[in-house]
Amino acid sequence: MISWIQRYFQRHFKTIFAVLLAVTIISFIFTIGAMPGLGSGERQSAKSQEFFGYNLASGEDYQRLMGDATLSANLQLGTMGGIDDNQLKQYAFQRGATLYLADKWHIPPATTAEVRDAIMKLRMFAGQNGEFDPKAYATFRDNLKMSPGGATEADIARVIGDDVRAEKVDKLLAGPGYVLDRDVRSQLERTDTTWTLKTATADYAAFKPSIKPTDAELTKYFEDNSFRYEIPPRVVVSYADFPTSDYLPKVQVTDAQVRAYYDANPARFPNPKPAADAKKPVKPNPDADFAAVRPQVEAALKLEQAKRLALNAASDLALALYEAKINTAPAFDAFLTERKVPEKTAAPFTKEDGVPEFGHSTEISDAAFKLSQDHPVSDALPAPDGAVVLFWRDTQKAHTPLFTDVRPKVLADFIENERRKQFVELGNRAKGQLTSRLKAGDTFDKAVAATAADTGLKLTVKSIPPFTIRTRPQDVDYSILGSLERLNKGQVSDMIINADRGIFVYAEDKKLPDLSPKNPEYAQTREQLASYGARIGASSYISEMVDRELKRSESKPE
Repeated sequence: MISWIQRYFQRHFKTIFAVLLAVTIISFIFTIGAMPGLGSGERQSAKSQEFFGYNLASGEDYQRLMGDATLSANLQLGTMGGIDDNQLKQYAFQRGATLYLADKWHIPPATTAEVRDAIMKLRMFAGQNGEFDPKAYATFRDNLKMSPGGATEADIARVIGDDVRAEKVDKLLAGPGYVLDRDVRSQLERTDTTWTLKTATADYAAFKPSIKPTDAELTKYFEDNSFRYEIPPRVVVSYADFPTSDYLPKVQVTDAQVRAYYDANPARFPNPKPAADAKKPVKPNPDADFAAVRPQVEAALKLEQAKRLALNAASDLALALYEAKINTAPAFDAFLTERKVPEKTAAPFTKEDGVPEFGHSTEISDAAFKLSQDHPVSDALPAPDGAVVLFWRDTQKAHTPLFTDVRPKVLADFIENERRKQFVELGNRAKGQLTSRLKAGDTFDKAVAATAADTGLKLTVKSIPPFTIRTRPQDVDYSILGSLERLNKGQVSDMIINADRGIFVYAEDKKLPDLSPKNPEYAQTREQLASYGARIGASSYISEMVDRELKRSESKPE
């Protein structure tokens, strides 16, 4: 098995992983400039910001740090993209600090065997059972094509080898881990206690009290909550429009270009013809598959090239505006009129909402809010239907509107706030009645029926068979589980507000597990807690290292 894996990876290692690195690094570069304190403008102005051997003020160093971390995270998580940028940034910094310790502690480079073992554990190539799956690897390989200028096998081996060294540092920092006996007992009680529950659910949607506030109450609510109605800053821009439709007629493509585009993006153009027999695997036939979708491929290629032409034209205009030193609205209007470039004006918009005409693009919204009277013209920006160049007209300051202008919204908010408050108060009253009736000897069902009649709440009872947290049913609401630590047998929880309902939890029975060391789960739980505590300690140490290094480098005189 090992020999087969070695031969298989030797044959395809370069192709598959080079594409992966190229895709992950290239896709991530577009997000780098938006990160606070590390954008392109600040990187150009800063001389140096040393961080464990990297210069964060250098675009090359920063992209290397983030690119390696992106590749590492994707391989370990088994996903292409979809990782939160802030989490990825933190991971990259911690990974850089960990590798710094590996160098400082003289951790040797990973061996070929260690890299091979690490590859077999990567989720990117794991099957449903969590083990290395040659089919998963083959499928992944078939869905990727080599990108020009991709990374080499040595680049991939370096990243995986660094991860192996980083893992050794983590184990050294974590140590064996320590845990107290009472912590083990507490965890066993939390996970292995057997609960038999009943719930009574109140439908919030059906709770519709009559609420008719006076103008004085609404005015006071508006004054006390004016921050809710503040209109944030809005910007007004006009823009030179370069629609894709203007450039489509100019695009000409050859058969070879269409085929090359298909070969580079086969997953985008699946064959619409289903297999004759769904149970039999379909033998790949690239020529037939291409012929079936050729019109769609040609249209997509032409659209992509038209968008590129539109962006190039917008870039030429932005450069011409810069060279002509256009900085007033009349000069901008005249400049566009002379060149017969369509000009439009967008309605005022906030940074969060963006411009509806541009599909609420965050890139265009961010660019618009960087404009001012001193810097009125933007760079060329890609838009959903082409490209645009923005021109600043006005920035409207944040302000609180008059009460009369937002009265309908204030009324709706007041009613909803009062309704929610009355629902909670009624829930507190219902909890008290349930508790009293249960103490008096009523069954839970009988207590619920009487409480519903007294309070007017529509309560629905549901029984939940015995379970433990470790073996909980999938349909048990997580908000119910959160209430169990405060319940003993025979008690009712406070009403738990969850979305559009309120839930009372009744502990019909509660059976504690064996909390002695004789319990087979005792030793395993101790080991898990010790390992978890050790990992937390190691992670905290690395996080402190990162914080100290960033503060040191940021405060260092240039």
